[in-house]
Amino acid sequence: MSEFSLYLLQQLINGLTIGSTYALIAIGYTMVYGIIGMINFAHGEIYMIGSYVTFIVIAGLVSMGIVSLPIILIIALVVAMFIASTYGWTVERVAYRPLRGSNRLIPLISAIGMSIFLQNFVVLSQGSRDVALPPQITGGWAFGDPSVFEVSLSYMQVMIFVTTFITMTGLTLFISKSRMGRACRACSEDLGMTNLLGINTNKVIALTFIIGAALAAIAGLLLGLYYGVINPFVGFIAGLKAFTAAVLGGIGSIPGAVLGGLILGVTEAMTAAFFPSEYKDVVAFGLLVTILLFRPSGLLGKPEIEKV
Repeated sequence: MSEFSLYLLQQLINGLTIGSTYALIAIGYTMVYGIIGMINFAHGEIYMIGSYVTFIVIAGLVSMGIVSLPIILIIALVVAMFIASTYGWTVERVAYRPLRGSNRLIPLISAIGMSIFLQNFVVLSQGSRDVALPPQITGGWAFGDPSVFEVSLSYMQVMIFVTTFITMTGLTLFISKSRMGRACRACSEDLGMTNLLGINTNKVIALTFIIGAALAAIAGLLLGLYYGVINPFVGFIAGLKAFTAAVLGGIGSIPGAVLGGLILGVTEAMTAAFFPSEYKDVVAFGLLVTILLFRPSGLLGKPEIEKV
């Protein structure tokens, strides 16, 4: 392979790595929208809180003398998912349930207010400075001729790919096979009729927020370990990117959220490879505008049919 081909391969790996985590966060947006038709703009802060919990748990376990990396990561993941899910459930109860049925603009403003509240809560409790964590997973593989160009694939990137694949597979099986998954699909089709049929729609909606928050916590752990640095403001940009991915793939479609996340990640990586890195956001959001101009429902989304 030529040097250019190897360079493209490296950027593709980097883009899929980031895109996988965008997809995990985007699913939270698309599931909430698919069921209640609203956007949870506090979702990015849930991801940020998951990252902070991961760092705190890892630092605490290491200070207690626990050195087994698998045990540390499993405990950090479980605790981050639990706390993030608690926040997700709280957001639904405080910012959405009391306002359900009102004008759509009101819950949107409430979600933005909740996002600002969570961000400032973390600033006051943890400080506004960057928090760094030493690399926990190091090493990897290298391919190609070192004299031409060497493609690297780190163990951390493999962990992101594998974790994302397992999570997506588990979610797909849950939605398609379980009783609660069928209830989620029924709510997304017709919330009112589902309620009339005896399904507890409040429970289903709360579960949707909990699942989305748990996925955001997984992404928070993965990206936190990948970059090694977090601050209270990472949730805003990550949430915005994940929302872009959800709209790009088709808001309300889980496969669309995954596809949108991967496309967005690869687009950013390729842009940063050939242009100054400041342009990656310009190209990413420009791609979103282009998709919305020619296919407003997104790549895999279905256009809404208004009944009269």
